[in-house]
Amino acid sequence: MDDEVRAFLARTEQHYPPDAVDLTVQDQRRVYNAMCADFNVGYPDDVTAQDRAFGGVTCRVYSRAAPVAGTVFYCHGGGFVVGGLDSHDSICAEFCAGTGMQVIAVDYGLSPERPFPGDFEDAWAAFEAVCAETDGAIVLAGDSAGGNLVAAIAHYARGRIDGRITGSLLIYPGLGGDRTRGSYVTHADAPGLSVRDMAFYQTLRSGGQDHTGDPRFAPLQDTDFSGLPPTVILTAEFDPLSSDGEAYRDAIQAAGGRAVWIEEAGLVHAHLRARHMSRRAATSFARMIQALTLLRTGQITDLD
Repeated sequence: MDDEVRAFLARTEQHYPPDAVDLTVQDQRRVYNAMCADFNVGYPDDVTAQDRAFGGVTCRVYSRAAPVAGTVFYCHGGGFVVGGLDSHDSICAEFCAGTGMQVIAVDYGLSPERPFPGDFEDAWAAFEAVCAETDGAIVLAGDSAGGNLVAAIAHYARGRIDGRITGSLLIYPGLGGDRTRGSYVTHADAPGLSVRDMAFYQTLRSGGQDHTGDPRFAPLQDTDFSGLPPTVILTAEFDPLSSDGEAYRDAIQAAGGRAVWIEEAGLVHAHLRARHMSRRAATSFARMIQALTLLRTGQITDLD
């Protein structure tokens, strides 16, 4: 971990401390929103955004004056407890600028007010409406909790909505992997996200119910990984969720599908926000832009 990443972590902790899960949910949201506002860099010159509903769910649509055909359907991270349209605002604007595609960000319901399956139902309702109201390719994308949601959509869409999803980009996603091995053990107390944090978020999201075996809750617990779109998974070295990326790639490939897993050396969970202060994070962000661009046409073989 280099000095730039350490500086990013220090700046993050000025607003969102390592023990934030000990705060009330409302206070967690307050400090998380303050942190995100501090990292917001605004929009590139040619990007505009407008809020509108898809399937009864508020979304934010980012577009350029000379758009490229296709849509990035984006779900934000935040453990299903924090975050929203503003937390990832400039991130989505830069995805729009970098790919030329319109980006539709989804303001799905959060726990504990709307526990699972409410968050998935919101994301699915928005996705169905986007499919009905837009033309061309749709690339699913999301970070952390959002990576979980868009992976779940890819699984659930099989046999329901075929032919629209040309690819998926999962950014340090939590997919419900085995917590007794791999990065869950070696990086259990990683800065930015710990196994303890994950347990807190999962308890709120589950509403105290056992959702074992439900791929809408944990895509890695599906029994069928066939028929999924080309998938790129980017994880961070210092992150308990890293092993989920490897396991998901292996499951798709074993079922005859196409998937690439890239672990970003020296980086931490939530490094999307570090893209303007860390060269490593900037390189990772450029790789995300490249992946989204390739996935628009279902390609992943040329990914650096």
